[in-house]
Amino acid sequence: MTSTVSEAAPVARTQRARRGLAPVPFLAPGMLFLIVFMAIPVGLLAFYTFFERGRFGGIVFEFTLDNWIKLFEPLYLGIIAQSIGLALVVTLLALAIGYPMAYAIAGLSPKWRTVALIAIVLPFWTNFLIRTYAWILLLNNAGWINQWLQGLGLTSEPISMLYTPQAIVVGLLYMYLPLMVLPLYASLQQLDPSLREAATNLGSSPWRAFRTVTLPLSLPGALTGCIFVFVPAMSNFVIPELIGGGKTIMIGNLVRDQFFEARDWPFGATLALVLTILLVVVILVQSAVSRRLNEGSRRG
Repeated sequence: MTSTVSEAAPVARTQRARRGLAPVPFLAPGMLFLIVFMAIPVGLLAFYTFFERGRFGGIVFEFTLDNWIKLFEPLYLGIIAQSIGLALVVTLLALAIGYPMAYAIAGLSPKWRTVALIAIVLPFWTNFLIRTYAWILLLNNAGWINQWLQGLGLTSEPISMLYTPQAIVVGLLYMYLPLMVLPLYASLQQLDPSLREAATNLGSSPWRAFRTVTLPLSLPGALTGCIFVFVPAMSNFVIPELIGGGKTIMIGNLVRDQFFEARDWPFGATLALVLTILLVVVILVQSAVSRRLNEGSRRG
């Protein structure tokens, strides 16, 4: 009997090991992709941050912490704060505009819902730069918006809208609004209509049913949309350059300038690494909050 048990234990361990290795073939491509395109580049960035810039560019492999000390200069802290502020404004505006849109689309008939979703996705079928240049045509002093305002008698002179922080917000909002609407729509679409009907049957007003049932259950979708908008808005450098005229510097522009103009790769790597860390922290916070919301919903 003792011999049988001692022989069975290794067999059980082998079976458990095989079961543990079973997902490896399916995970391997994804893991390889992450290692090649995420872990190795981020590791190189972290490696470069501790060396000096060469006289004519490149890297001198002499250990230094100057890049990290330089990061805390008021100029660079101000640019990082400005990038976070603009991205937050764009995200909140996208949430304020995108939630009613997603709510309305979720309430349409299947036919019109498809039409509305195609209309939301349609701008993505056009090149990013073409859409950006279209906003330059719209916002400049001789653009359509100023022509309409003057034609309606609302202004006597053109309003200077292009090359301002507000123009950057408009451009980023236009580019990333669909990324807010789509996850919100998916979240609202999955809601069980019987929950709202039950709240209404129990005497809740439409507003109270929305506030106590629909809104809390759609928060995970709203958080996902906020991340989808905040992350690219913070790191974008094309719109601040073209629509903002390069007058408002965001961290994406700063990283590009360090690599291609100042040729200070170690400091550019430091900025890029800080940007990556910030975005990872934001995603982790969103993930933790979403998990708590989902657990709360299941308990409720």
